Amino acid sequence: MSKTYYDPADLRKFGDITEWSEELGEKFFDYYGKVFEEGALSAREKSLIALAVSHVVQCPYCIDAYTKDGLERGIEKKEMMEAVHVGAAIKSGATLVHGVQMMNKHKKLSM
Repeated sequence: MSKTYYDPADLRKFGDITEWSEELGEKFFDYYGKVFEEGALSAREKSLIALAVSHVVQCPYCIDAYTKDGLERGIEKKEMMEAVHVGAAIKSGATLVHGVQMMNKHKKLSM
């Protein structure tokens, strides 16, 4: 296997972040666990959202984790890819709509 900047084995070390800040680390994991409990959204739906967001924020650890989680929840590859496209569309739209800021600034400076 070729080396990458992100070592896939580091995902298993995620829980270790509490070592240097136990109180905050534990609060994070309590919060994280609560977020992913069944609620108004199913755990399956939350897994798809997490997968899409993982791609938007470009976190390889999250992509690995939520691809695996999605497979375990019976999410099909077409659903996963559609979720990724939803994330990409939102990110693209957010980038483009900021073009309005540039247009406004250009108009102001060009007067």
